[in-house]
Amino acid sequence: MMEDMNRVCHVMEESEVDVQIRQTKAQPQQASNNNRPTWSNGQCVVAMPNCSMLNPSFDLSLCRAKLENDGFQIPVRDMEAPLKTALDLPSVRRYMVFNSALFHFIMAPVMYVVVWCATFSTLHLFITVSDYWVLCLSVSLVSIFLTTVIIFILHYSNKEINMNVDVRLIQVNERMVKHKLLVAVADWVQSCTGNMKLYFVYWDMSHCLRALTETLEECSFVVNDTQKKLERKMAHLVLVTKDTAVVPEDEGSDVEQQDSNEQRPLLRHEDTGCCTSSSQQEGTKVTTNYSLIPDASLPAQATAYQLLMTYSAAYVKLLVSKRLSGPSHHRLHPQRNHCTTAPLCLCQYIKKKILQ
Repeated sequence: MMEDMNRVCHVMEESEVDVQIRQTKAQPQQASNNNRPTWSNGQCVVAMPNCSMLNPSFDLSLCRAKLENDGFQIPVRDMEAPLKTALDLPSVRRYMVFNSALFHFIMAPVMYVVVWCATFSTLHLFITVSDYWVLCLSVSLVSIFLTTVIIFILHYSNKEINMNVDVRLIQVNERMVKHKLLVAVADWVQSCTGNMKLYFVYWDMSHCLRALTETLEECSFVVNDTQKKLERKMAHLVLVTKDTAVVPEDEGSDVEQQDSNEQRPLLRHEDTGCCTSSSQQEGTKVTTNYSLIPDASLPAQATAYQLLMTYSAAYVKLLVSKRLSGPSHHRLHPQRNHCTTAPLCLCQYIKKKILQ
């Protein structure tokens, strides 16, 4: 009896070992299959809803669990750390609240009432009308027109790249693209409720990088014209940062410091005396501007990569919210579209937005 039990246990151990060996052999095949046949460019992997509309935040631990269930193993330094740096600042959260689609939806009737009251009170002072219904109708039409124009401007600005959210996610996408994912924050109003979500979209950047590099190489004979287009359409993409400048102490400049102190106005010296002492301790704050325009000396592939990373979050935002407008049929080349879920892929969006 004992011999039979040992034989059964031995057979079970061998079968478990065989199963583990088969699983380990199948893992590379499953990993390669997950990257190609399972996911396609533009397919949403995870959509994490906002925890609070008044204090926007996202559960990154739950995002990690969902991504791991889908086969994406991402280190903390590539996901949680850059996302917290980009989105967890109080100023960024306030901006996300006041620039959300739900806030614009709430402000639309408030704006209409304010414009209506202001227009009625102004016209009532300068125009005497016997029939008030004519005045009210005129004021209503003017208020509707002005409110519609303001809402249209806000809606159009949301389709552009956002310096406070989209640009801050560039450093996140630079790390996530190694895992074939792109990240963006998108929101819209559905059934009178706001939908602000953090989206993780599958994207293999190799095809778009190759296509955009070929386009830039074709335009290499008109480098000046291409650079002028980039400077004209990306001139507003400027990052303003405050860095701490380290002032070296020079022992031999005591005489020069005394001369400068003697020539300095007394009132200005008294007003800024506390500031200079604190600045010596904390360091001088220097404002630095960083332009996102690719340098003209960069090769075509580096320029293409920088453009793809710059507009990655803005493109994903428009992709998941179904706000991408495709080209006309005679200009669309299906073989160059690397996204089956949208009329434009990322490289085509950059060509239409920047290079045309």
